Amino acid sequence: MKILEVKSLAIEDVKVIKFARFTDHRGYFAEIFNANDIKNDPKLSFFKDVQFLQANESFSRKNTIRGLHFQWNPYMGKLVRTVRGRMIDLVLDIRKASKTFGKIIAYDIPSQPEDPCAEWIWVPVGFAHGNVFPEDSQIEYQCSGTWSPGCEAGISPFAPDIDWSLCDPALKEVFDTAARTALVTEKDKNGHTISSWLNNPDSRNFEIKKI
Repeated sequence: MKILEVKSLAIEDVKVIKFARFTDHRGYFAEIFNANDIKNDPKLSFFKDVQFLQANESFSRKNTIRGLHFQWNPYMGKLVRTVRGRMIDLVLDIRKASKTFGKIIAYDIPSQPEDPCAEWIWVPVGFAHGNVFPEDSQIEYQCSGTWSPGCEAGISPFAPDIDWSLCDPALKEVFDTAARTALVTEKDKNGHTISSWLNNPDSRNFEIKKI
């Protein structure tokens, strides 16, 4: 896995990992994941205690909005990439007492076969995760926990008390445009607000001292 760059986003614990593709007249080859490279690269020390247990793939049609999802018992971090299309990844801080609690960021990850590199985004435990797709798109994500249907919840991406101040305004506009005709589940649309989640006893699972 040829890692080109590792960077932090506006919320420092959220990372982006850029890796190379090897292209020629036939197309490209990419080693998208290598456990030894991740273990031995000092720039990826935040993966020190992370073990990936499950991998998922998803296809979404244009103007689909998913999320904002999270779970506990077990906790689940997600390493996400666009296989083809364009994903705007949404990451909301739900760590109680965090200085960025209730703030959301967005990161644009387009991917086409001719691109010389691609990116993963790392969404660690303590964040609600979602996506918006401005075009038909396929994504893959690796998870540090297996699905726990009795211990999951979501914040509605339309919740009025989400703080978008750290989000790139251009990406917020992409979200707002998709939201006008969004393909979204009732479960996601009617998820918690920030305040209703804070009043839920399960929110204690995301106190910083616990995660």
